[in-house]
Amino acid sequence: MTELRKRMIEDMQLAGLSKGTLEAYVRSVRQLAAHYRLSPDRISERQLRDYLIHLRDVRRFAKGTFQQHFFAIKFFFVNTLGYDWPLLTKKKFARPCASVCPTSAATGTAAA
Repeated sequence: MTELRKRMIEDMQLAGLSKGTLEAYVRSVRQLAAHYRLSPDRISERQLRDYLIHLRDVRRFAKGTFQQHFFAIKFFFVNTLGYDWPLLTKKKFARPCASVCPTSAATGTAAA
């Protein structure tokens, strides 16, 4: 076992992740490294972005499968390596409010 993999596993154990999650996350990072034939700590942010697009558009991963890989890779780069890449750390979208005007929703149900 490489030192990097050992460190990631220790980080996941400290975070309280389950054994199944731990195995899936290690597998996801291993697949990323195999894709580029590089140690994952030598992969650039641009390469990572291209890989994620590859998973989505070429391999056509389902949303849940894609998210599992994304969060595994994010854990590795953010928690284990301490990278602060915008690809992994910036908010992707703003969640819209449930109602623009909460009082109109209450009025609408009262009138019905």
